[in-house]
Amino acid sequence: MKFTLTCAAACLALFGSATAHAQSYPTKTITMIVPFAAGGPTDTVARLVAQSMGTKLKQQIIIENVGGAGGTIGAARVAKAAPDGYTLFLHHIGHATAPSLYRKLTYNTKEAFEPIGLITDVPMTIVARGNFPAKDIKELLTYVKANKDKVTYANAGVGSASHLCGMLFMTAIGTDLTTVPYKGTGPAMNDLLGGQVDFMCDQTTNTTSQIKSGKIKAYAVTTKNRLSSMPNLPTLAESGLPGFEVAVWHGMYAPKGTPKPVIDTLASALQTALKDPTVKKRFADLGTEPVAENRATPAALKAHVDTEIARWAPIIQKAGVYAD
Repeated sequence: MKFTLTCAAACLALFGSATAHAQSYPTKTITMIVPFAAGGPTDTVARLVAQSMGTKLKQQIIIENVGGAGGTIGAARVAKAAPDGYTLFLHHIGHATAPSLYRKLTYNTKEAFEPIGLITDVPMTIVARGNFPAKDIKELLTYVKANKDKVTYANAGVGSASHLCGMLFMTAIGTDLTTVPYKGTGPAMNDLLGGQVDFMCDQTTNTTSQIKSGKIKAYAVTTKNRLSSMPNLPTLAESGLPGFEVAVWHGMYAPKGTPKPVIDTLASALQTALKDPTVKKRFADLGTEPVAENRATPAALKAHVDTEIARWAPIIQKAGVYAD
């Protein structure tokens, strides 16, 4: 009886401690790890959401960029962080492709994180340097097939959204192209603007302003439907590549073991941020929009990650692209 009462007391004390922590949380600055360089599309999404969430939580959320290895270096740091709600993680679709792309992950994608919620589905665009000879998507497809040994395709590194889109694109057209990997989307875009590379596939959060300013050429979007922000841009499906559809979703996580009340607090703050008129307007300016509230939840993100891991595994295996 004494042992039972002691265990019960210990459990109550532990529960009381977790509850007290959740009720007082947060009491200090929160760090959000973004596993890519500053200035890229994922960084942009993170900063917009972090600012609004910080207002709701009455604590500042600072962004720390921990780039490298397709986002896996940042993910590994979060996986080892204290599960106290003061280290968060914002990643895109690459979080679900990493288990297939990397042979030696130091963490288990499904087990090392507590999901908080989905944030946005970002369309991607096929874009090229401003003086690229193709006038439209059909001419682009013809040109790259005829000049496959000379055309250069830029991406932000193995595991990046632009890398994944490029793999799908080359598979769809049945043509291998010379790829030029960069350490982030920012450097890749700079070289595209400078004409050092020919074309790339990248998120609207990184291409919309450049497209509208006329600095780069836009050929198509990778979504099922045309974008309201760029209605004259055709989809790849209607341009001769039926079934080609990819969007870059972003999700937020915490280290495994973060107390559920804290996760619930963060999920609520995320949902509030996604309704923020300023966030919605900025997302619209970037060619995207927040997900519906029922998707900005831990359960929805967990299910989505599981589905995406299963979806991308055979695609990556078929492409034969791996990284150590």
